Amino acid sequence: MLESKSANSISVAIVCYHTPKVELALLLDSLLAALRNVQSLMSGLSASIYFIDNSEETTLNFEFLDEYKSRFTAEGIELRVIHGHGNIGYGSAHNIAIDKTDASYHLLMNPDVVLDETSLFRGIEYLAANDKVIIISPSAADPAGNKQYLCKRYPSLFTFFVRGFIPGFMKGLFRNRLARFEMRELSESKPGQDIPIVSGCFMLCKTPALKELNGFDEKYFLYFEDFDLSMRATKIGRLDYLPSMKIIHGGGNAARKGFSHLAMFTRSAWRFFGTHGWKVFRQ
Repeated sequence: MLESKSANSISVAIVCYHTPKVELALLLDSLLAALRNVQSLMSGLSASIYFIDNSEETTLNFEFLDEYKSRFTAEGIELRVIHGHGNIGYGSAHNIAIDKTDASYHLLMNPDVVLDETSLFRGIEYLAANDKVIIISPSAADPAGNKQYLCKRYPSLFTFFVRGFIPGFMKGLFRNRLARFEMRELSESKPGQDIPIVSGCFMLCKTPALKELNGFDEKYFLYFEDFDLSMRATKIGRLDYLPSMKIIHGGGNAARKGFSHLAMFTRSAWRFFGTHGWKVFRQ
């Protein structure tokens, strides 16, 4: 595996697309607190942030970013804003930062995430102590406090149909199927090892592994790019679940976002299953 040029550093990449200012403010406030915490506990750790905006406009209308730049700079943290490239897709945007960074750790993150103050310290500490682990996934809850299941087993088409289209009152009939897919048996008191698939909303990674994988497959515009990256990553290292690394995540179901998102989901699913193997019913 490739080695990092900067052995005591972390970079963070946030990909946005018309993200509300309120949401970004919550994210950046929590990220600053988490970085302060990890710097106080890990002397000499350097940090940088890549804020990648996929909106079609050539200039950002987020004046408050200047304020955050000042706040991060005061902590010795560089905040880089990358924009003007248009909507190139989620994975392609993240690859911009993956190509640029030489930090030892790299966090891939959605803008609808709020970090617990101790999350980054716990994550970096775990990666540093486990040579075979290259990506870790956090314990997540939605803003109402409901548990989210970010770790997955390899899916079947029928499972996706149940999750996206079966009415809520009928989903109890498929409780065991959904629980198995979402790995609900994972302990909340100790790490889970050898996870097949983790969510791209929050992946804390060893940067050399990401570079060895050439980042995300840019043929995925949106959806399943994290599934594909996870499947490829399991061939060179271990993916683990770290319940002590906690976040709040907004998230959403593609089937409830309208036809355009459903069409993107379907195209990406076709590519994913065509690449990694089809499962129709069996989980």
